[in-house]
Amino acid sequence: MSSGSDRSLQMLSRALEMEKEGKAFYEEAVSTCQNELGREMFRMLMKDELLHMDRIGKIYESLKGGEAWSEEWKSIEPDHKDLRVLFKEMASAHGTKITAKTSDLEALDVGIDFESRSVAFYQDHLSKAKDRVEREFIEQMVTEEKSHHAALSDMKLYLSDPAAWFLEQEHPGLDGA
Repeated sequence: MSSGSDRSLQMLSRALEMEKEGKAFYEEAVSTCQNELGREMFRMLMKDELLHMDRIGKIYESLKGGEAWSEEWKSIEPDHKDLRVLFKEMASAHGTKITAKTSDLEALDVGIDFESRSVAFYQDHLSKAKDRVEREFIEQMVTEEKSHHAALSDMKLYLSDPAAWFLEQEHPGLDGA
């Protein structure tokens, strides 16, 4: 095995561990979250972590078997649009009537931190990627992890201050300003 393959296998092994940790966290958050909007977001994030695990597992086994990076991972896609867009639609449908418990906001903080670390992990490995397909894979993971981070950040603002969230999302102008 080449040093590039070893590096990729190590990166994928750590990525798989991180995705498993994320899935376990989101699974727990689904069962403890006090509002339906939060539970739905955590369910979607949990499904995305499973999807990431599937992608990573397929690539890992292929590389471990001596094969080159394959574009097969591209066929494993989320069954939803960008989570941030989806959250905006869900939040608009719920209006300002949602309330959050402190534990829900703490779970969002943990999720935001987790997604930040995931983005940093993938960005760090992007600079080391030699193969075009490997770079495309890592770029896609960065994009999806950033989307998760943004959706969780939006949700935190929405649950802690719905009026501020709507003000930010609707970008109202000030008359006479």
